[in-house]
Amino acid sequence: MLTKLKYLTSGESHGKGLLGIINGMPAGLEIDEDYIQAQLSRRQKGHGRGKRMKIESDRAEIYSGVRLGKTIGAPIGLIIENMDYKNWVSIMPVDKSTKRIKNITLPRPGHADLAGVEKFGFSDIRNVIERSSARETAMRVAIGSICRKLLKEIKIEIGSRVIQIHDISDDSVVDLTKGAELVTLQADKSDVRCLDKTKSNNMIEKIDSAKKAGDSVGGKFEVFATGIPLGLGSYSQWFDRLQSKISESIMSINAIKGIEFGNGFENSSKRGSKVHDEIGWDGEKYTRYSNNAGGIEGGISNGEPIIFQAAMKPIPTLIKPLRSIDIISKEEKLAHKERTDSCAVPAASIIAESMLCIVIADSVLEKFGGDSILELKNHINS
Repeated sequence: MLTKLKYLTSGESHGKGLLGIINGMPAGLEIDEDYIQAQLSRRQKGHGRGKRMKIESDRAEIYSGVRLGKTIGAPIGLIIENMDYKNWVSIMPVDKSTKRIKNITLPRPGHADLAGVEKFGFSDIRNVIERSSARETAMRVAIGSICRKLLKEIKIEIGSRVIQIHDISDDSVVDLTKGAELVTLQADKSDVRCLDKTKSNNMIEKIDSAKKAGDSVGGKFEVFATGIPLGLGSYSQWFDRLQSKISESIMSINAIKGIEFGNGFENSSKRGSKVHDEIGWDGEKYTRYSNNAGGIEGGISNGEPIIFQAAMKPIPTLIKPLRSIDIISKEEKLAHKERTDSCAVPAASIIAESMLCIVIADSVLEKFGGDSILELKNHINS
């Protein structure tokens, strides 16, 4: 449902690498590989990540669309090399191979494995595993970093924090008066990106306990944006509504099973008088006495910070696998084991930030327009 920006990713988890392209970025935006690298590094961190993150450097090479440190209005191409590919050449060759490769035939419950082989007619689940893997989200973070830089130019900040892992919750209300980045920097100091130190330690214990048991845990994270102008999105069509665009992007992240804006689910059990954000006037602009709507009303940003929470299920690849059925023999066996994390909620929050960056950047360009950063700023100022 993006209108001004278009992007694609390509690549397999254990293939040569990841490719990405984004089209529609205005000319004149300063961007470099180090800026993108900073966000990719954030995605790799978090207590509960597996050994893969120690292998990959996840550095995105800007392949096209940038000259002398600035975008030139052309499609921007990115490449992330998979450092681990050297260990998978015999399993993931591009050309035909004479070497016998053992097929994976035991689908993992909770993964795309069974639905994928049934849909495409594969006899080897490896074809599904490679593309459905969350490895692909590294490129989305790289693309989102370019959009984040555009938003930074117009003083819009995006951030996140983890609010729950397994049954440990941080119910504190985040203070966004000084911007989203300050809160995010605080969250990044925690290995699980939780603002409460005691809860952080408890979350780490839950992750360690699950890992020891050969299991995994999920959780929730909160994403927020400050500096959002009033009027992004529209109520005129279902696909124009800002929360629809955000929801589509967030729900596309691996293992995300739910999203709510503001106090969405909690508000369902309250009376309207306790839910809707009353309107004030400070002499220059409209204000709100609360932000239960999460910054969006009728599909349009209302000038308040955008806030939403997303729920992530436990990772379905388990060290101690669940029961499954062999797709060839139909025998009951334990599911396939693949290298895995025991918890990826902190990483998912970073990916969600990047997805929000893409949606907000697209919505800003849709509302204000501009073929260059200078022109965009002039339009916003006017």
